[in-house]
Amino acid sequence: MESVKAPINRIIEFSNVDGPGNRTSIFVQKCPFRCLYCHNPETIHMCVNCGVCVSKCPVQALEMVDGKVVWDEKKCVQCDTCIHVCPNLASPKIHVYSAMYVVEKIRDYFPYIEGITVSGGECSLYEEFLTELFTLVHKENKTCFMDSNGNALYEEMEELMAVTDAVMLDVKASVLEDHLWLTGIENQNVLRNLEWLQRVGKLYEVRTVCLPNASKMNEATVRYVASHLDPSIRYKLIKYRPFGVREEGLEKLGHSITSDDEILRLKKIAEEAGLKNVVIV
Repeated sequence: MESVKAPINRIIEFSNVDGPGNRTSIFVQKCPFRCLYCHNPETIHMCVNCGVCVSKCPVQALEMVDGKVVWDEKKCVQCDTCIHVCPNLASPKIHVYSAMYVVEKIRDYFPYIEGITVSGGECSLYEEFLTELFTLVHKENKTCFMDSNGNALYEEMEELMAVTDAVMLDVKASVLEDHLWLTGIENQNVLRNLEWLQRVGKLYEVRTVCLPNASKMNEATVRYVASHLDPSIRYKLIKYRPFGVREEGLEKLGHSITSDDEILRLKKIAEEAGLKNVVIV
């Protein structure tokens, strides 16, 4: 049986911010959200082979072949010019790997990691790929985490959730209108997943990016999460930072980092609501 494939944007060999312990982080390409504050917006869409990036590459690591942009990784100097000039929030620097190939590619890291975390983009778009990948990684006695925006209903992904150890869930905004403004997508599934993951014991942590000049939205989200989250589960409050944010996001969110006063205010609200593990990033 042929191994299932997915477009892989990059693999970070060792990370200590993507779940418990030292982990290998695997980033897939494509996401249904268009978050204004996205720090890797080049993972939102697949390359449409428009060719804009080809002539801009300073080392000729890109060329058009039969109507498709082809990336020569050996020539590439990782200057990211192609990403900066792309008009489609995409990247030509993608590998389509099978689940089996990914396991072999990261096998040398297994003695040094606790497990893997698949992020993106949005990893839940590749349900069959993740199911096979996690099944193979479990044979190496390593844990498998999803870093997800919660847009897909996990309760409908029985095979995948059976081999998923835990999910790190983004709750970007609790009010529907706020979530639509911030991501372009409704949030009913996100909020449903927040409760379902806890019922089945697979929620590792919840994360919310807290915006400057958006105290009402920040507070509504923090209060919602605090009232729906088991007090023992970690709630991570993340300061908005403008670095790497695309122009559209900067225009709407600004260039200021969320203030200490605002993030500490939100932390206090969460703790007064009963949460015992609130961290600021």
